[in-house]
Amino acid sequence: MDTIASFFSFITTPVSWIIVQFHSLYGAVFGESSGWAWGLSIVSLVILIRIALIPLFVKQIKATRAMQTLQPEMKKIQERYKNDKQRQSEEMMKLYKESGTNPLSSCLPILAQSPFFFALYHVLNSIAQGKEIGVLNQGLVDSAREAHIFGAPLAAKFTDTASDLAPLSANVTDVRIVTVIMIVLMSLSQFFTQRQLMTKNVDTSVKTPFMQQQKMLMYVFPVIFAVFGINFPVGVLVYWLTTNVWTMGQQMYVIHNNPTPGSTAQASYLERLAKKIEHSGSIRGRGRRAIVKAIVAKGRDRNPAERKFINGLNKMGFAAQPDGTVVKSEKLAADQAVDGPGATPGGTAKRQQPKRQTKAQRQAAVKAAADAAEDEAEAAEGGHPSPEPQDTKPQGAKPQGGATRAGGAGNGRSRAQSGRKGPQRSKSSSKK
Repeated sequence: MDTIASFFSFITTPVSWIIVQFHSLYGAVFGESSGWAWGLSIVSLVILIRIALIPLFVKQIKATRAMQTLQPEMKKIQERYKNDKQRQSEEMMKLYKESGTNPLSSCLPILAQSPFFFALYHVLNSIAQGKEIGVLNQGLVDSAREAHIFGAPLAAKFTDTASDLAPLSANVTDVRIVTVIMIVLMSLSQFFTQRQLMTKNVDTSVKTPFMQQQKMLMYVFPVIFAVFGINFPVGVLVYWLTTNVWTMGQQMYVIHNNPTPGSTAQASYLERLAKKIEHSGSIRGRGRRAIVKAIVAKGRDRNPAERKFINGLNKMGFAAQPDGTVVKSEKLAADQAVDGPGATPGGTAKRQQPKRQTKAQRQAAVKAAADAAEDEAEAAEGGHPSPEPQDTKPQGAKPQGGATRAGGAGNGRSRAQSGRKGPQRSKSSSKK
């Protein structure tokens, strides 16, 4: 580790200078040799570095999402050229070039932060040895050696023996308790950060080996931090714990406000956005409009959560626009003005289903239609128009006692009046 730290010694002077500036600020409040003054100086160093790395973090998010989008294509290439590794690598590089994606972009924040991490380790290791480094003169080095955090010196490590801790005015028990607690917190924060990424912010429609690797790293990284953490000084543990907490909070913010398409976080986000649109009638914020703009541009390629969001807007009477805004649907407003507030979102009234008739009602209707047709035929044969019935016969009524329809009261005239000669045939009441 000393060899690696020495390789990054070119940055130890800037790191030591930043720590000294923050120490002069906090030392005026807590005391120059206070553990809080030196500890907060390290925390402030982390915050300053992470703020400077925000542009790289944004690139990391875009690169990670681009890699997730390319996973199906990468899987096809692997299956197509599984026996030709060279052709497989060439096709992969071609795919990266065409999509403008760089696999190393997802590692940029870690790579950019590594020099500061090793420089800080080198600074704290020199403090433990009582050596001047960077802008830290002997007086500041002695002040840092006397600084304790909950009884553990900043330069102490879990593996230090009693003889190693004696010059630092500390005992083994205090140092190991503090270092174990910090290592556990550091590992848990790393695990939670990776877990919320895999459970909430991953496109669940894509099943590739890349996802399995990410799940494996979710358990491997905390173990790596725990193993190497026992060799880190307390000051480095403060640095790494702070950066893990910052990463966790930064990722929670991104998942809440700009989730990955197709993830469970996106479904929750779109539900919240739909409620806000229903309440205010508009989309506020450039980021929200950018998300809606991307959803509208997808067209038929939208995932289920995005389709549900667009359909929900239509039901509420809104239409998403290509620029990411929403407007009140003019067609819906006009239909509601004509048909009333009960009109459907499409502007058409709900069709009423006819009532279901019984079997007896259907048979009576058929019989009545047949009788009406026969009467019209008889009227046509006699050269007279079909008379209108004086009484309306209810549906389903049966003829009385074998009386013919010609002599019935409902017909209104006799067979003789019809002008037909010869014997008349009586009609059965069961004829249809």
